[in-house]
Amino acid sequence: MKNAFVKADILLPKDRSNMEQWAVIACDQFTQDKDYWSRCAANTKGNPSTLNIIFPEVYLNEGDKAERIEKINRTMKEYRESVFDTPVKSFIYIERTTEYGHTRCGLIGAIDLEAYEWKPFSTALIRSTEQTIIDRIPPRVAIRKNASVETPHIMLLADDARGLLVDTVGKAAKKQEPLYDTDLMEKGGHITGWTLAESDEKLVQNALDELAEQNRQPDGSTFLFAAGDGNHSLATAKAVWDELKTSVPEADRENHPCRYALVEIVSIYDKGLTFEPIHRVLFGAEGRSVAEELAAVLEGTLTAAADSEELEKAVGSSKADFGIEFMEDGELKCLLLHTAIKELAVSRLQPALDKIMEGKNWEIDFIHGADEVLRLSRKPESTGILLPPIAKDSFFQTIATNGPLPRKSFSMGEATEKRYYLECRSLVD
Repeated sequence: MKNAFVKADILLPKDRSNMEQWAVIACDQFTQDKDYWSRCAANTKGNPSTLNIIFPEVYLNEGDKAERIEKINRTMKEYRESVFDTPVKSFIYIERTTEYGHTRCGLIGAIDLEAYEWKPFSTALIRSTEQTIIDRIPPRVAIRKNASVETPHIMLLADDARGLLVDTVGKAAKKQEPLYDTDLMEKGGHITGWTLAESDEKLVQNALDELAEQNRQPDGSTFLFAAGDGNHSLATAKAVWDELKTSVPEADRENHPCRYALVEIVSIYDKGLTFEPIHRVLFGAEGRSVAEELAAVLEGTLTAAADSEELEKAVGSSKADFGIEFMEDGELKCLLLHTAIKELAVSRLQPALDKIMEGKNWEIDFIHGADEVLRLSRKPESTGILLPPIAKDSFFQTIATNGPLPRKSFSMGEATEKRYYLECRSLVD
């Protein structure tokens, strides 16, 4: 427990006058938009940038993967020799304001990968929020296993309604001058970071001890952090360490840099952290049949709503009700499926959908934004399913009880609100 979250040797450029070109968005964003990444390349041309030490996933299926990885590793070595400043050994408190006016507060440090497990029903201190797709790990391992530098887009959630960790540390850290203060390219907003004075580091451990006691589970385990964004990157770091440690003498394992991963900790109750449900649309299905079968599996009741506006409002003000829209005999039908689900609604919906889709030629898509769901539901043989908001107060308990949430359960904010690569850490001694 004492070493689950520790300060790290943070690497930043010596020249921090042009940090807007240094920081780029997480590699798993804009995966269908090469123009976005081309603009990033144009913005950073001729300047040191994290763009040159990451592998944007939009390019993963192109034929030059090996060459890209080799170039990334070579650039990491060059940056270690000539771009990075002396490491800052500290926690870093950050405030990130997005184009939507949200301000999110976070704490940068390193987590011990021995305290993390992504597999279902783990009792580890740090657990996954969503099902990990095993096939997505090997391509990432190929990128990380020979990397000499890491830069994180991993965000871990803390069940910290009282603001014991990030808020408390933030008040202390802001007594210092900012370590960096910059706009972020491509509508990323603005970010400011402060180091935590060594004399205040006890605040972190005190908060962790309180959170650990608060989040003790009935089985005796402690659920300290949940991987919100970057879970597959964290699972990759774990896989690389699990393989590497077999060749590392036991006496050297505790302080080996690859045993740790750089992350940002955010309270799930942070007002700047928006949780958006990811809705569903079924294609090739008869809408009323979908509604009735879901009602049967979820033991719910169906009532009619007057129109889309009324349906969306009803779902948006609930924790466990779903909106179902479809065309029937040329008319739009709007049904509210009321359930008595106590845990997060999506944790029950997706297994129910999987069940009723067995043996059928239906297709499913996962949709961000209610407007797009309602647009698609007006097409023939399309059934839109609106999900209620994510209930933050039952988030951790649902995962602790039922394991990771189904795939595509939620999104933490809009694409441009995702974490930007900025801080780095060495993976070699």
